[in-house]
Amino acid sequence: MGQTEQKTFKQEVKFMSAPVATIGVDGVFEGYGSLFGVADLGGDIVVAGAFKDSLIKRGALGVKLLWSHDPAQPIGTWQVIKEDSKGLYVRGQLDFAVAKAKEVYALLKSGAVDGLSIGFKTQRSRKDMKSGGRRLEKVDLWEVSIVTFPMLPQARVSAVKRARTLSHSYTESETRAIARAIRHAAAAFVN
Repeated sequence: MGQTEQKTFKQEVKFMSAPVATIGVDGVFEGYGSLFGVADLGGDIVVAGAFKDSLIKRGALGVKLLWSHDPAQPIGTWQVIKEDSKGLYVRGQLDFAVAKAKEVYALLKSGAVDGLSIGFKTQRSRKDMKSGGRRLEKVDLWEVSIVTFPMLPQARVSAVKRARTLSHSYTESETRAIARAIRHAAAAFVN
């Protein structure tokens, strides 16, 4: 009997993004999945053009809309994903036939959840001397998730019906500890 070769692909996730900007009663929302030129807490920086080939290959419908990078929890579809001068702009619609999408909608409206995060495979990067992280020059975008804790602390919802502000500001050391915990939890999904 012949042997079969099994290949596994490791997906990276970045809990960094611009905030979800708005959400409508029909579940349509928009925001930025990534910001160009902004170092995340791990020091990685996505450069303009990094998503270009992947978006041509997949299109918006080929990129999954997930809850917290969980492939077992798709919650809607992306209508628009494109690079602009700021970063990776996204507009999606939650699917209210999915129970988790209804929950996420309520959490977005209340301000309890407000982040976006990308899941991808790095295709080309180089060391960034300033941040100590990587300059992500070409990535294969697999998914953009709605998340509780984006890695970029400034990534928050800017406009919903009843926006909330945080009453507690985290120190850089607290924020880095949270980011380490998120990366550790994300690694459990990949392995």
